[in-house]
Amino acid sequence: MWCRGIRGATTVENNTREEIIAAATELLQRLIDANEIKPEEVASAFFTTTPDLNAEFPAVAARLMGWTDAALLCGHEMNVPGSLPMCLRIMIHVNTEKSAKEIVHVYLRGAKDLRKLPEESVGERSAVSQQLQNDAQATIVLAEAAIGAPGPGPRDDG
Repeated sequence: MWCRGIRGATTVENNTREEIIAAATELLQRLIDANEIKPEEVASAFFTTTPDLNAEFPAVAARLMGWTDAALLCGHEMNVPGSLPMCLRIMIHVNTEKSAKEIVHVYLRGAKDLRKLPEESVGERSAVSQQLQNDAQATIVLAEAAIGAPGPGPRDDG
């Protein structure tokens, strides 16, 4: 059995207790349905909101759904300029037999585009990835040279 992280995000229309709980409940239910999660499989869940959502702890939704034995934690996302406002995110840690590829992450409402990278970011990441591959190859070449290099001869202690 593995402990897998399952991510999800959604947006909330207004900073009210009712809307935060409703959005968290909707997202949790979609994550549960998509991944066939049973409450006893949940090790923990981390709920975050952007700083503009503070009328309620989104973990209240999990408690209202019966998650009484799981460790729950709430926090605020970093306040990055230009990031998606009014956003609620959840990461659930689940004990499961599923592989990482079988896990379904759920993004709703205005959060649907969070998984897409901006074009300039894709180019920058490709360049970094290529540099890392080049560095790794250079390290392999150096290691092979070191292994193949003749070492000191036998010691003469006598």
